[in-house]
This record gives sequence, structure tokens and C-alpha cells, in this order.
Amino acid sequence: VFIWVMIYPMMIQIDWSAMKDVGNKPRGLLLTLVVNWLIKPFTMALLGVLFFKYIFAPWVDPQSASEYIAGMILLGVAPCTAMVFVWCALVKGDANYTLVQVSINDLIMVVAFAPIAAFLLGITDITVPWETLVLSTLLYVVLPLLAGMATRHALLKKSAQAVAEFVAQLKPLSMIGLLATVVLLFGFQAGTIIAKPLVIAMIAVPLIIQSYGIFIISFAGAKVLRLPHNIAGPACLIGTSNFFELAVAVAISLFGLNSGAALATVVGVLVEVPVMLSLVAIINRTQHWFPGQGEVA
Repeated sequence: VFIWVMIYPMMIQIDWSAMKDVGNKPRGLLLTLVVNWLIKPFTMALLGVLFFKYIFAPWVDPQSASEYIAGMILLGVAPCTAMVFVWCALVKGDANYTLVQVSINDLIMVVAFAPIAAFLLGITDITVPWETLVLSTLLYVVLPLLAGMATRHALLKKSAQAVAEFVAQLKPLSMIGLLATVVLLFGFQAGTIIAKPLVIAMIAVPLIIQSYGIFIISFAGAKVLRLPHNIAGPACLIGTSNFFELAVAVAISLFGLNSGAALATVVGVLVEVPVMLSLVAIINRTQHWFPGQGEVA
């Protein structure tokens, strides 16, 4: 229930009518799609294996290592949705274009999340029942998405303002759902967190490296493509941040509340905000490196 409370309000915000604007400025969208689906999931899996199968192997048992890697993979395969709008506002991004990017990514996530996650979990020798992964995708992506679309359609019959007001009313519930889920996870993981702070630090290391590494790739891509700052900023941040609500939900479904995979996704939640704020500062300080907003992206 808490997980649905987290995800449902985000899905209402997605404006599918924005799809018609995809062809107007394709380069920013292309950058986001390449980073989110062709680079990010694979670098996260690589870093997870590198650190927990090799670098940290002397301090972590194989079973726990596999679960931590699984949690990281689930984070890497879930591109950010709702929080993107917060980061977009902080870097003075183009909100309408960001909405297009998020909508396209969510549409791709419906069909790509389960296959990519299953593939990466499989090649890292983590056994996950395919049907369980598909069911998790249906429960935490497809159904909330359909519910959000239906709700938005019904509200739009009244007015666009009705959508905005309804979403504003639900936002506190979404945050409560996230906090309740995190508190519940911490309750189950409290023994590990208190007894093994080193494990938390070890999980955080590859997650932080992944965040800054993906940001550098996205930032360089935005420079090469000569994206204007108001599109380059959000494009870099969409790839860098994660849909951690989905990752948490799927980790719990596949491995359980007190699993290493669930713990890894919670560490992802804790790491993301300070890292993202540092990246927002970098984008704002390098605004003069990018073309003006009038240039087509």
C-alpha cells in the first residue's frame, strides 16, 4: 500500500499529449534515452560486480554480495521520474521539455525494465524468477501508470487546473508513503545498519561513483550536442538520478524486506539527495558553458 501511495501521484503528472512534441527538439531526448537505457544499467551492474565480487570480497560473504549487487542493478534500471521535476526547477530547466523526457522514459520502462533487469541479474549469477519480476513490473509500473492515466483523463474533463490541484493534494501522501516505506525498511534493517556501518559505506561507494560517472557522461554528451542550458541541465540529471521508489518496491518483492537488495536500495535513497544537490550546483555554475535557450535542441 505504501509503495502505491508513493508511485501513483507521480504517474498522474505524466502528460501523454506531450508526445506530439518529441520531434521538435530530438537531441536532448536522444541523450537521455541513450544514457538511461544503453549505458546506465550496465555501468551500475559493472560497478556492483567490481566492488562486491572483487574489491570488497574479503569483507562481504558471497550471498550478501549478490543481494547488494541485485539492489544496485534495480536502481540502475529505474530512471528517475517524479524528482526530476524538482531538479529541473533548481537548474531553471525547460519544464515542458522535461515532461516530454519523463513521459517517454516511463513508456519505455513499461517494456524495458523487466527484460534488462532480468538480463543483468542473470549474467551476474543472481537467480530471480522471471514471472516474479514481470509481476513486480505490472504491480509497480503498469498498474500505477494506467491508474494515473485514467485519473488524469477524468480530471482533464474538468480542467487542467483540476489536475494540478489534485496532484498538489496527493504530494504529501506520496512523501508519507516514501518515508513510511523507508522507516519500515530501516526497522527491518536496523540490526545491520547499527552493527555494520562499514557495509552501508561499502554500498554507498559504487552508488556515488555511478552517479558522478553518469553525470560526467551526460554532461559531456550535452556539450557535444550543443544543448542549451535549460535542456542540458535536466537531461544530465534524469540519467544521474533513480526511480528509487520502484527499485525499493521490486527489491522487496523479489528478495524480501530484510534482504541485502532492499538495504542497497535504501542506501541509494540516502545517497541520492546530497549527490544530486551537488550536481545541481555544478550545472548552475557552468551555465555559461552552454548555448543560449533560443537554440534548438
